[in-house]
Amino acid sequence: MSRFDRYLLSQLLVLFGFFSLVLVAVYWVNRAVSLFDQLIGNGQSALVFVEFTALTLPNAIRLVLPVSAFAAALYVTNRLTRESELVVMQATGFSPWRLARPVVYFGIIVAVMIAVLMNIVVPASRITLATRSAEIEANVTARFLREGAFLHPAPGVTLYIREIAPTGELLDVFLSDARDPGSPITYSALRALVVRGETGPKLILLDGMAQMLDRATSHLTVTRFADLTHDVGGVLTGSGLQGRSPEELPTLALLRADSALAAELGTTRAVLVQEGHSRIANPLLGFAAPLIGFSALLVGAFSRFGLWRQVVGAVILLVIVQFADNIAAQTVLRDAALWPVQYASAVLGLGVTAGLLAMAAGPGFPLRRIARPPGSAA
Repeated sequence: MSRFDRYLLSQLLVLFGFFSLVLVAVYWVNRAVSLFDQLIGNGQSALVFVEFTALTLPNAIRLVLPVSAFAAALYVTNRLTRESELVVMQATGFSPWRLARPVVYFGIIVAVMIAVLMNIVVPASRITLATRSAEIEANVTARFLREGAFLHPAPGVTLYIREIAPTGELLDVFLSDARDPGSPITYSALRALVVRGETGPKLILLDGMAQMLDRATSHLTVTRFADLTHDVGGVLTGSGLQGRSPEELPTLALLRADSALAAELGTTRAVLVQEGHSRIANPLLGFAAPLIGFSALLVGAFSRFGLWRQVVGAVILLVIVQFADNIAAQTVLRDAALWPVQYASAVLGLGVTAGLLAMAAGPGFPLRRIARPPGSAA
């Protein structure tokens, strides 16, 4: 790698790190506010809050990396053009294609980072996050079991516990389930225990009775019991324990997804296939983003007023490429057999870069006229 390549690459990496840090920090603050209300308000410790925010960071990082790379390429190219460094390099014989070589190195670094995040780090963090979320959801005592207060963990559900013994035993429990207006049920028990089951937490009521009212006939049924197991996973945690999501699966499993796997996850095969190919296509977009920014600014001639028109044009081009990526994703979601369309946006981005560099290399383009060595033919 030549000295110029090292110089430009170092400039890009420094600005890339700065923009990534700023964007991730903005995301983290927004995410931390909602997580703080959700976790701390439900009785979780500050360590749990820090753990959950850390587990969401890999996904945030992979989202901001292409934007950070694009912003870094724009900033560095604009500064080098404003200070005539790129003009001087072209005057020494560097073509736009040669000038783009360190940006290609930079794009490869960004693409590798996104690929590692999307295919390894993010799925692993999603699995850990799902496991910890299930543990938090199953920890009913920390969320809803509070003594001496009428609680409403779900619409139509009322829970009252007179006292929670040091051993974890619940004393004098009242549970009213009126989610079905036609037949509300009221449970009362002298003692109760909360145990964890395969489908979520279960409430074992001891020495109590259940009263069910049939509003259609105004008939009240009273049943006394020595012990009764009531599944409260869906009541106290909202939706109970959830199954796996496509984001948690390995990329190879997504690419080879069949109808059986889709049925197990409660989704369609097209969703799984699109998720798998997006993990390969998105790093290619991360590779193309800085090249689009660099090549778009390279076509502009030196001006004391800056390259604001080229900057605006670069942003518009990136928006178009991202829009094409969204259309491609929707196309694959409708038909899994069209998965090659997922890579169309990356091909479009690289095609735009090649076209801009070819324009900048043209003999009649502004930057080439300025950069032509003295004494050469007009």
